[in-house]
Order: sequence, then C-alpha cells, then structure tokens
Amino acid sequence: MPSDPMPCPESNRPIGLKERLVLGAATVVLALSPLAHAADRSVAQRAHPSSAAAKVRSAGFAAQAASPDARFLADWIADSHDNGRAPFVILDKRQARVFVFDPDAKLVGSSPVLLGAAAGDDSAPDIGTRPMSKIRPEEKTTPAGRFVSQPGKNTHGEDIVWVDYDAAVSMHRLRMVDPKERRFERITSPDPAQRRISYGCINVPAAFFDATIWPRFGAADAVVYVLPEKRDVRQVFRQAYSAAARPGRPAPPSSRS
Repeated sequence: MPSDPMPCPESNRPIGLKERLVLGAATVVLALSPLAHAADRSVAQRAHPSSAAAKVRSAGFAAQAASPDARFLADWIADSHDNGRAPFVILDKRQARVFVFDPDAKLVGSSPVLLGAAAGDDSAPDIGTRPMSKIRPEEKTTPAGRFVSQPGKNTHGEDIVWVDYDAAVSMHRLRMVDPKERRFERITSPDPAQRRISYGCINVPAAFFDATIWPRFGAADAVVYVLPEKRDVRQVFRQAYSAAARPGRPAPPSSRS
C-alpha cells in the first residue's frame, strides 16, 4: 500500500485512517482489474492474431485536429483494445490538450488543459510524499505513461480523477490557486506553452469536466494515456504498433509498375 501522497494545491487530497483502508481495498481491486492487464492482453493478441482480427480498427477523431503521436496511439488503442471496455483519455502534453474517447475509441470531446509547468516525462520518486515547499520548479512535471484512473474527492468534497496516485497527480476542474498565475486566461491562449503552470495536475475547464470527464470517469476505473514530450512515443508505449502494420495482418498486394 503506497504512503499517502502530498497533494498538489489544486487537488487538496484528504488524509485519514478511513481513507487509507478504502484505498487499500481499491489497490487490491485495481491489481485484479482487467484494465490493469489490458496492455498484456494486447501483446498476446499481437503474438497470436486471429483470422477474424485482420480488419484494422482506427480511432474516430471526426474533424478534430490532432498530432501524429496522438493519432498513432489512439489507433493502436482502438485496434488492440488496450482500454478493455473502458472510456479513455489521451493527453497530448506538447499541445496541452486532452482527447476523450468512448470505449469504442470514438472521440466524444477535446479541450485545452493546464498541466505541469516543467517539461519532462517522469515524476521525482518521492514527490507524492513531499510538502509543496520542497518541490523544485523542474520537478513540476506531468508524468507520461499509461495510468488506470480512479474517481475521488478532495478535502473540499470536489470531484477529481486520480491519474497517478503515488505522484499525487489528478485531473480536476480548473480553479483559482494564485491570481498572479492567471490560470483562467492561460487556458484560453492558443500557445500551448502558456498552459504550463500547474504542479503536475491536469486542470480542465469546469464545463468540460462536468459534461465530458466526470460522467465517464466518475463512476469506475478508466484509462489515461499521457504522451511524452521528451522521449519518443514508442519508448514510453513499447507495446504500441502502427495499426496499418499490425503483426498478422495480410500484406497489401504489390503494385503494378
């Protein structure tokens, strides 16, 4: 059972014995959850593809603009069913934007977000247990990777979605922390660099959180994929593959010259 992480100021994580017991049980459930092992299943599907799986499944972005990395990962998720039967989010840190998908990998919404002020793909090992005053500017990162999210509440009773519990990273409504940070102005900026301001948490416009995030992520575990910004996407998601070149798929016919 991990020790209770210190919250980012936006999360205000409650700490108490009762919560430790509840979260201990949640950890056991999480360890047994099919979501925790969906990536392993996708690897097995690649090693032993069925003949019925020859047709490539792609994510549905509709008319939404998205980076090549976001499309690559979304198409792999759609084709491999890495999300199991859960909705999922892709966070593109370079664009400071989230894409929310239903279980069938169809886009249901996208929004700019605020995220960690420092560029980087890893969290300091003990950052979840340190007081905020001990977190250095370069450590205010939003970690990259695949996370099984859990719904929760902060000390004010507000809804949040835990992304990386050990690192105290959550996804929650945008709120005022320090007026000097101008968070509400920053999130409307067309420049993704202006949306780097948090301690690592993912700040979502309240209306988008209420209409799109919480209805899908507030009742059960789901999956959050955070794209890297320092490393290549294939270094972080090593099991991912190009859906068009999926192992076991029949090769296209040779073109005639």
